[in-house]
Amino acid sequence: MSNISIIGTGNMARTIGARAVAGGNTVQVMGRDQAKAADLAKALGGGATTGEWGTAPAGDIVIVALLSDGVVPVIAHYGDALAGKVIVDISNPFNPTFDGLTHREETSIAQEVAKAAPASASVVKAFNTIFRHVLEKGRPDVFIAGDSAQAKASVEAFIESLGLRPLDVGGLKMAHWLEGAGVVTVGLANHGVGNLDFALSITQLPV
Repeated sequence: MSNISIIGTGNMARTIGARAVAGGNTVQVMGRDQAKAADLAKALGGGATTGEWGTAPAGDIVIVALLSDGVVPVIAHYGDALAGKVIVDISNPFNPTFDGLTHREETSIAQEVAKAAPASASVVKAFNTIFRHVLEKGRPDVFIAGDSAQAKASVEAFIESLGLRPLDVGGLKMAHWLEGAGVVTVGLANHGVGNLDFALSITQLPV
């Protein structure tokens, strides 16, 4: 099992934390509001703990469960406290109409995180194509991207502990396209599917 730190106290932090505890992982919650972090850790149970904001996370894998515009500033704030860690970015930088990204170039929040993080840290994009309640109640595929094979293997093992299937889409530059896939899920929810009760998945033909 994995040692996980979650930066954030919102709905995705709660959902990933609950699945992590259920999967036998060690979970630490870190939030600007220490009381909210403590409340979430208590709600998660399973020995979940809290850590002081801005200090070195206890987990080997650090899941940043924040809105997209807050991710890079928080990584910069933590600075060397993230040295040697595997940082998982789950965010989607949607534009105001949810039909595109805020980026004006071919980058991603995860790639910007890699620029702001210590050189010894590794960044993986994951979970961004999954609506929260589907992650909570379903068994969706989890697409991941990253440049470090070792970091991706750690994240894959964590995802498998949640009872989910990780699927590697390639290097960190593919995080841009995973964010684009997040836009596609919103488009499907608003049009072709008509609800939020689904996730993108891979269907393989029988051998």
